[in-house]
Amino acid sequence: MSFLKGTKLNSILLGSCPVCQNESMYTVNNPYKVTSTLTMEERCSHCSTKYKIEPSFFFGAMYVSYPVGLIFGSFSLFISYMVLEFSLLISYIILVLFMLLCLPIILRLSRNIWINIFMHYDKTKSD
Repeated sequence: MSFLKGTKLNSILLGSCPVCQNESMYTVNNPYKVTSTLTMEERCSHCSTKYKIEPSFFFGAMYVSYPVGLIFGSFSLFISYMVLEFSLLISYIILVLFMLLCLPIILRLSRNIWINIFMHYDKTKSD
């Protein structure tokens, strides 16, 4: 995804540093490693950007996780109920299971979106 380098979309989708976009903000790249899903580095080793701007900074990501979860849930419900034409009960069960499976991704995406609201790409720091 090098063609997206320098865009917020690159940093949001990859979880890379929002300033230089050279490395991941997370200590473990796999979001499904439950014990370290939200464990982040303190600073970027490339540009020294501090990820936690202030204590409790990422509490704001909760406000972002709601619409992100709605998008994932709507997608699941649309596919199962409208496209595959399952019953409403089966579609609801699929929705719940899908949301549980996607929870680590939703959590990380929300954090990525939240930090990218406040920090911007700096081409001089990415070299």
